[in-house]
Amino acid sequence: MAKQKGNVVTYGLSGKIGDLLVFRQRDGKTIVSKIPKAPKTESENQKKHRKRFQQAVIYAKAATSTPEGKALYGAAKKCRTPFNTAVSDFFNTPKIENIDLYAYTGTVGDKIRIMATDDFAVKSVHVQINNADGSLVEEGEAVPDVTGQLWTYTTTQNNDNLNGDKIVVSACDHPGNITKEEQIL
Repeated sequence: MAKQKGNVVTYGLSGKIGDLLVFRQRDGKTIVSKIPKAPKTESENQKKHRKRFQQAVIYAKAATSTPEGKALYGAAKKCRTPFNTAVSDFFNTPKIENIDLYAYTGTVGDKIRIMATDDFAVKSVHVQINNADGSLVEEGEAVPDVTGQLWTYTTTQNNDNLNGDKIVVSACDHPGNITKEEQIL
């Protein structure tokens, strides 16, 4: 791919020339490349990936069509357009790095801390506490710190017996990718 800056002949060109070249504009620069060629046959994995990529493009177009979405994805620039950042975000699910249950003793006001990360941003973290018999003790949303990576859930119910209780944490990003992780006490 050739990058040309300040060339009077190619300045502002965009589109295809014959079956040989494609001109694109990125950040005020003209980019010239060969016309991409589609493979003659695709494997099942390639077909699945192509479909998933189409879904990512649909999401990115919708997400960046509003001023709010454009501002959200434009803030992470890193030499990428808001559209490309949204496509990348669609493909990457959040990760739950750590669930800290050290301060959870089963009393109201205890803190459960969760380290959740994503390639772009984690939108929400949901915490659910179940007794050993599967009955729900409580659930709710955790609150992020200023970095958006450390989330804190403050308990609202007393829980007398913690043996065998299950803590389920779900992290969600802007495209709706969800990661769940469980810990048994």
